[in-house]
Amino acid sequence: MSVRSGIIGLGFMGMTHFEAYRQVTGGSVTAIATRSEKKRNGDWSDIQGNFGPRGSANTDLTGVKTYCETDELLADPEIDLVHICLPTDQHEEMTLAALAAGKHVLVEKPIAIELDAAERMLAAAKKAGKLLMVAHVLPFFPEFRWAHEQIQSGKYGPLRGATLRRVIAPPSWSADISDFRKLGGWGIDLHIHDNHYLNVLCGVPQSVFSRGLLKEGFVNHVSTQYVYGDPDLSVNSVSGGIAAPDLKFAQSFEFFLDDATIQFDAGTYGDQWVVNRPLTLISKETGVTTPQPGGGTEWCAAFTEEIQAAINAVQSGEVPTTLAATTATQALRICYAEAESIRSGRPISVETLQPV
Repeated sequence: MSVRSGIIGLGFMGMTHFEAYRQVTGGSVTAIATRSEKKRNGDWSDIQGNFGPRGSANTDLTGVKTYCETDELLADPEIDLVHICLPTDQHEEMTLAALAAGKHVLVEKPIAIELDAAERMLAAAKKAGKLLMVAHVLPFFPEFRWAHEQIQSGKYGPLRGATLRRVIAPPSWSADISDFRKLGGWGIDLHIHDNHYLNVLCGVPQSVFSRGLLKEGFVNHVSTQYVYGDPDLSVNSVSGGIAAPDLKFAQSFEFFLDDATIQFDAGTYGDQWVVNRPLTLISKETGVTTPQPGGGTEWCAAFTEEIQAAINAVQSGEVPTTLAATTATQALRICYAEAESIRSGRPISVETLQPV
């Protein structure tokens, strides 16, 4: 079965999904939906993101149906999987419409801004009998994928400690409170990557204890200690949008296992991508090595792996944890627990969102 896909929304992420399909097997883009006549005609030169190239002025749309309205795409019987690449505040409405139209859904992260919206989306997928997947791409990036594989294998013993960092400088538009709220703040738009990855890696924590800065009720910067049932496991992270202007983006991780430590640290300083510490394995057996995690060399290679996993899920009916809407909802719930912990100054249960 070849999975026929339609993409709704042609901003940078919609373009990224389209380009990622060039390397997948078992699926293809058969339709796009955008109200921009220019984009429907293949001129994507106005599209630009914070990584990768600008869009092409001559995108080849041969064999791809182009729709102005999303309803037209959802009514197309030749589409199996709908990619929703719209702003976060539109995720729920479009996901519910796609599921009601009998389509499987891959919606960009985060699943939603409000927890109630995420729960309604989960319920709608169950009612429709269709797959609902959320495109949290971080586990598909080579360094993060490799680290997860090593920890999961148990080769170096159990995980004892984990530290993640993900920070950005405030983009010029972040002063607009309306836009900031539509993103859900940096806790939901940025830091949710780390919460999702830790869910995949360690499971859902019992509680969180966070300190940080709130803006309009949303997390602007946070430092979190995740509390698990295992007293020998220590997990923490730092994330937010308050870095100096020339620290445009930075991410790192450090994992401590009984027989090894795994590190990675990189970011954009000024306009230069700098790898402070390449993926590094420090093991008792082999000392210091720099593993090559593999993966494609294209700028959108991680998204290709992500979309390949989604295609495989549609074909098999089995959704991996990395794409599961339940995992994405749990990550969102942790974001709300962190915000409440900052607000109250107390540890907060992830399940109940109440003080422990």
